[in-house]
Amino acid sequence: MDGSLPIDPYLSGNFAPVVEESDFGLAISGEMPADLAGAFYRNGPNPQFTPRGDYHWFTGDGMIHGVFVEGGKARYRNRYVQTPKWKLENCAGRALFGGFDPRLTDPSAIGTDSGVANTNIVWHGGKLMALEEGHAPFEMDPDTLESRGYLNDYRGQVTAHPKLDPETGEMVWFGYGVGEMSFFSPGVAYGVTNGAGEVTRRDVFQAPYASMVHDFLVTRNYALFPILPLTMSLERAMKGLPPVAWEPEKGAYVGVMARGGSVESLRWFETDACYVFHPMNAWEEGTKIFADVMEYPVAPLFPNADGSAGLRTYARLVRWTFDLASDSSQIKREPLDDTAGEFPRFDERRAGLAYRHGWFAASQRRPGGSGFDSLAHVDLATGTRNLFGLPEGDLTGEPVFVPRKPGAAEGDGWIVALIYRGATDRSDFAVFDAQDIAAGPIALAHIPRRVPHGFHGNWRGA
Repeated sequence: MDGSLPIDPYLSGNFAPVVEESDFGLAISGEMPADLAGAFYRNGPNPQFTPRGDYHWFTGDGMIHGVFVEGGKARYRNRYVQTPKWKLENCAGRALFGGFDPRLTDPSAIGTDSGVANTNIVWHGGKLMALEEGHAPFEMDPDTLESRGYLNDYRGQVTAHPKLDPETGEMVWFGYGVGEMSFFSPGVAYGVTNGAGEVTRRDVFQAPYASMVHDFLVTRNYALFPILPLTMSLERAMKGLPPVAWEPEKGAYVGVMARGGSVESLRWFETDACYVFHPMNAWEEGTKIFADVMEYPVAPLFPNADGSAGLRTYARLVRWTFDLASDSSQIKREPLDDTAGEFPRFDERRAGLAYRHGWFAASQRRPGGSGFDSLAHVDLATGTRNLFGLPEGDLTGEPVFVPRKPGAAEGDGWIVALIYRGATDRSDFAVFDAQDIAAGPIALAHIPRRVPHGFHGNWRGA
């Protein structure tokens, strides 16, 4: 033993941040589709300074990576999301905030904004918004990626996963940790923004306990709020125990509410302890609601409430069924696919509606390990699954569906994704035929350096 500190896996390899903000024209292999035109935006944590104390991947500064495609050509640009936290630390020349541990925050930063806007990037109402767990949307310029600032009409927290209604044009959203204790509160906000970008509703209700509610589900007529036992506790944090931890004895709940109803009308369904970061889609048929989710048996990436290490596990695609006509409050759970995976996506013109095709990042070689070595396509009508496996050492990010044209049939289009090339320590922007993932990419735009692993991206058409 040489006495050196262990290397943080989320600050090394392709998790390590890149500090340069750059602009590149990209060389193309294969043939970039001539009618693929628009911008792919991807968000992810990228701390500008060495973090204070133990670093959790969810707490790094946001950085937007953009690939702009037109006329068979592509260019790349990346920029930090210059939140008030980023600016304060940039001026100080060092990290000031303690991530999930409030005891580690520098006294000069206590009580100031700690938002990182590092999780998702969404286009709605004429605005490009960087999103994270506990702050208002942060606007970015869609072309230059320069920071514009918080959108204060939201009056507080909006989590990273709003839903865009393809029929009404509304953005339906929620926020958790709403209340006097902020992040540690069981309060949950529910809101609606119309197609013009105006907030038309914001209500607050109390969940059964304070939970990290990363995502939720929306159908044509209902909103579903998963309260799963990845709990948040200020009391625990102040004792030196994990602020966010797996606590299965709390049970698992999903609140179901009519979108046009009041928060007082929430009906709570129950199931065994499990965790979901991301659903694929949800829809209703008669008095039943169906939700396809990437379900973990225990929450990954976080410890147990006593501070012991959590289990290494993986998610698989599972269907939840809610019977609104039944007296039972139990959720029926049915596995759909046994492939280890995450970041489920679909043709979001079918958001909240019955759908057929889905895609996700998959792990074939090392389920539950760090990173995804494959892309998967599932056809829920036929029950078939197709996989494209990457070479050893290469890893994919989230697949994003782009329709071939506005009126194309469901699933007719492309899948775009960022792929890290382990052998050369750089990244490619890859384009696949969405119906033939197994054939491999039809075009690659070669980024001359790596894009660090991140979270979510979206496509904005030209």
